[in-house]
Amino acid sequence: MNKSETEQRINKLKKEINHHRYLYHVLDKQEISDAALDSLKNELEKLERQYPELITSDSPTQRIGGKPLDKFRKIKHQVAQWSFNDAFEKGEIIDFEKRVKKILVENGENSEVNPDYICELKIDGLHIVLTYEQGILKTGATRGDGKIGEDVTQNLKTIESIPLKIKEERDIIVEGEVFMSKTVFEELNKKRKKSGESLFANPRNAAAGAIRQLDSKIVKERKLDCFIYDLSGGEKLPKTQVEELELLKNLGFKVNKFWRRCQSADDIFKFYDYWKEHKDKEDYWIDGVVVKINNCFWQDKIGYTGKAPRWAIAYKFPAEQTTTIIEDIKIQIGRTGALTPVAHLKPVNVAGSTVSRATLHNEDEIKRLDVKIGDTVIIQKAGDIIPEVVSVVKGLRTGGEKKFTMPKKCPYCKTEIIRPEGEVALYCPNKNCFAVELRKLAHFVSKKAFNMDGFGPNKIKQLVGEGLVSNFVDIFKLKKGDLEPLERFEEKSADNLIDAIEKSKKITLGKFIFALGIRHVGEETALDLSKRLNSTDEFKNISQEDLEEINGIGPKVAESIYNYFHNRENLKLTDDLLKAGVNIKNTENKNKASKELAGQSFVLTGTLQTLSRDKAKEKIRALGGNISSAVSKNTDYVVIGKNPGSKFEKAKELGIRIIEEENFLEIIK
Repeated sequence: MNKSETEQRINKLKKEINHHRYLYHVLDKQEISDAALDSLKNELEKLERQYPELITSDSPTQRIGGKPLDKFRKIKHQVAQWSFNDAFEKGEIIDFEKRVKKILVENGENSEVNPDYICELKIDGLHIVLTYEQGILKTGATRGDGKIGEDVTQNLKTIESIPLKIKEERDIIVEGEVFMSKTVFEELNKKRKKSGESLFANPRNAAAGAIRQLDSKIVKERKLDCFIYDLSGGEKLPKTQVEELELLKNLGFKVNKFWRRCQSADDIFKFYDYWKEHKDKEDYWIDGVVVKINNCFWQDKIGYTGKAPRWAIAYKFPAEQTTTIIEDIKIQIGRTGALTPVAHLKPVNVAGSTVSRATLHNEDEIKRLDVKIGDTVIIQKAGDIIPEVVSVVKGLRTGGEKKFTMPKKCPYCKTEIIRPEGEVALYCPNKNCFAVELRKLAHFVSKKAFNMDGFGPNKIKQLVGEGLVSNFVDIFKLKKGDLEPLERFEEKSADNLIDAIEKSKKITLGKFIFALGIRHVGEETALDLSKRLNSTDEFKNISQEDLEEINGIGPKVAESIYNYFHNRENLKLTDDLLKAGVNIKNTENKNKASKELAGQSFVLTGTLQTLSRDKAKEKIRALGGNISSAVSKNTDYVVIGKNPGSKFEKAKELGIRIIEEENFLEIIK
């Protein structure tokens, strides 16, 4: 092809690639395979390398910048950026409605005026401002102080749902929210955990941290997404918020579909109550509902306060952050000997439950927060996440607060504590520390390990205190006669515990590895190991380099596994467990099993009647299948039980095969 023909081909390729980007990342549809789309992108890259002068800023190849930035430059907003006033109770929404009606009447509207409202989901992410000139993305910025933000164009270009070129050649300014999906967030934290890195607290922090990266290649790996919800600058602006959302969608932006037009405060409450109950079913964090006057002319009439629009308000869901007072700080010791400072709080309700404890993570975190006993602090909790201290409200200090320092010796066995090089945690190095042993034993018998029903922490502590159990092997040597004389052990409870221990002897290799409590080895890493190796004997001969080749295992984790299985005491322990009757049962049928569900992905939704969710996952894994928490185009089966959630609807949208429990049981026979 000559240059003219190449230019025509490049323009057609850009148009075709952008069409499929829009389908996949905005409409959640797919017409061609990923491989086919990659082929188109590769062809475009080759042609642009041949004629660099034909590269334009809206080319799909320009989503990732070459050289990392030294710093972000400041950018002045053409349109002032506002934040919303918050409401937490119905009365505040009723007051909001009264205020807007009063202002409209004062500005000449009829006293009977009844404005309608648009309710939109408030996405918990990072506010961004995009400026397009003649339909081409020119700049992307953070909100900053509302007048001046930071130019993060290079990073925002990596987000596939943000168009580099919109469908009309017009000058506009739009606003939206960048976020990280829950699915991506979970996958990211799993990888960080396996490689020994610190975990992100929540998707919002992870998204904000990604946008602050100076290297756009890192941002691309974070797989961020974006909803656009406001057209704040440009020509021929719509007359209503409804028209605005429709126009944004038609221009090629990703607009959240869950908005509703409401005629009254009662309608707003119904929308709010629905999403308060259903917000967790979506794959992104939602922290409230934004209520806006629909009529844009009235929006201008109602105007702004010094920091927020009077014509809109954020109706927040029950707080996942709140304030309370630290009454004390205690040290908790884990199964690896790690010392964790735990804040004892004045009880407070957060995210729908009463909280009296929150983790402070480690010594470095205490120093970073500058937290003291007696401080008023902000704590946060979301879903099943352990409550944590976010920050200190230093303006409320009285001078009577007490500084906390980590102990020099283990609070339980008085051994000098250590801090391994390159780690943030402090450890008790005493292998015989009573507290460490208790935590190890509790981990060993837990549901995800040997699953000894009824063998809780109190029973473990009692048996250790009586001298009946000092290590894992002792558990399998217990007899009914050992238990009956003990306090709180009657004949039936002794029978039940012995029976639970006996049943637990049959165990998969993955659960067995997890139960050992090897440092840095969680449930998923243990499963990865069990897929690669057939028995504990193989660990004796595998090298650290071979371990690193296993998907998801980094150098730090590989070193920990290698050291564990090259320690004489640990090898003797595993041998003694096998001699005590432990039967690792998933090695004989591994090859057969891997052929049945190998590489197939399952999503479970609803309540299964025949077996528990954990048992179903165990069956799938035993047959070589994979478990996913979210439905995607890569899902093979969605298994539905009673009262299936939004995953069921998502599966129908994507055309994923849906099977009921009866069919599922046939598959896993």
